[in-house]
Amino acid sequence: MKNSPIYKIVARLYGLLNKVGAGFSHLFLLAMRLNFGIQLFTIGKGKLAHHKDIAEYFASLNIPMPDLNAWFVGGVEMIGGLCLAIGLLTRPFGLMIAIAMTVAYLTAEKDALNITFEHQEKFFQADPFFFLLLGVICFGFGAGKISFDFLIQKLFLKEEPIQTEETKKTD
Repeated sequence: MKNSPIYKIVARLYGLLNKVGAGFSHLFLLAMRLNFGIQLFTIGKGKLAHHKDIAEYFASLNIPMPDLNAWFVGGVEMIGGLCLAIGLLTRPFGLMIAIAMTVAYLTAEKDALNITFEHQEKFFQADPFFFLLLGVICFGFGAGKISFDFLIQKLFLKEEPIQTEETKKTD
């Protein structure tokens, strides 16, 4: 079967599809990071500029230490959004943003969270949804090849390949 012409054509087409898909994934990650990273930067900058109002809002939601948390969340959103947009420290900021958006769902968007299985559209339409999605995607997949993370890894880290038993014997 592996020697048949149809098998070879299908295998080549599938290989080509995988290569194109892999290249597309880097463009997709870049588009997600740029779009939502810039939005997060703007939102975080606004939170820092209107710190007193944000701290009062956090206090009304019974978030502990509202003043400190307003500074922290605004900073994470502003700096993290900028870093995600350029693809720098993507996984750590992706995780922090995912956590911040989870807290937003647990406090400011309780209604959307409580009825998720009954009315999913409310969960998906809530303000934190796309930022939560961005955080999870960036944490899980990293920044992709079009990023400072990739450049730093290539230029400075130059990770050694993992040695197997066969390669250890030949060294």
